[in-house]
Amino acid sequence: MAYIGREPVIGNFVKLDSITVVNGQAAYTMNNGGSAFTAYDNVNQFLVSLNGILQSPTDSFTVSGSTLTFASNLSTGDVIDFVIVLGNSLDIGTPSDNTVTAAKLNNDIISGQTELTDVPAATDEILLSDAGNLKRLDFSVLSSGMAVKKITVNDNITTSYSGLTGSIVTDHTLTDYNVTHTALSTSNKLAFFINIPYSNAVKPNLGITDFKINDGSSDIKTGLFYNYNGSTGSGELSIHAFYFDHTPASTNSITYTCKASIYRPSGSNTATIGLSSHPGRMMVVEY
Repeated sequence: MAYIGREPVIGNFVKLDSITVVNGQAAYTMNNGGSAFTAYDNVNQFLVSLNGILQSPTDSFTVSGSTLTFASNLSTGDVIDFVIVLGNSLDIGTPSDNTVTAAKLNNDIISGQTELTDVPAATDEILLSDAGNLKRLDFSVLSSGMAVKKITVNDNITTSYSGLTGSIVTDHTLTDYNVTHTALSTSNKLAFFINIPYSNAVKPNLGITDFKINDGSSDIKTGLFYNYNGSTGSGELSIHAFYFDHTPASTNSITYTCKASIYRPSGSNTATIGLSSHPGRMMVVEY
């Protein structure tokens, strides 16, 4: 629709709560529905009637925050008939149903929000269109149908553990061969994949006889790798270990660390696990 002159301001038109005059007082608090009112642009939006006479903005009264101040103190018998605020251009009120279209939304309505940098929590909600109807969906419902729910990887591990010795059986913690995973649910399962491209057990009578995963309090899996050299020379091998169907103890962050048992019944040879030029990795898959 076209207009002659300035187009009317669209906004919230408010009649404020009644105000009782106090003898000798000029300043009064403006309320709307019992709450302090500040939703206006300037004093020229106000219609104030005192003793049946409309007052002139700025000349007869001013506004600041939620305070209305008359140019002079009011007296007993004065009556503030009404205070009406017209056309607040910063408050368009509540749009009618089906009036907000895609064209009215900013392009950054999604990209402009805070980015989620981790796997959504089970109670996080997703907005989607179901046959044209907007609905919300808890992430727990979505993830329940996913074969793989979360993957955590510690890649490019270049630490070399050399000079590892043993007697009958001696455990060595491979501190940097670890992965920290926060499980989504204790009802899910975890699978571990460990790749250490280089290990060397110098012969004779030396071996890596047990490879384990520890969760910080106990070994959750043993017997993942065995290599014993009883003859002369040295043996260079890659360690590839897999472990499935582990139930996470909690949904708190847990660091899983590798351990190796060195078996040396005699002699003075040592073992090496890991090499900087051949990085290793450790991965957890939650499903």
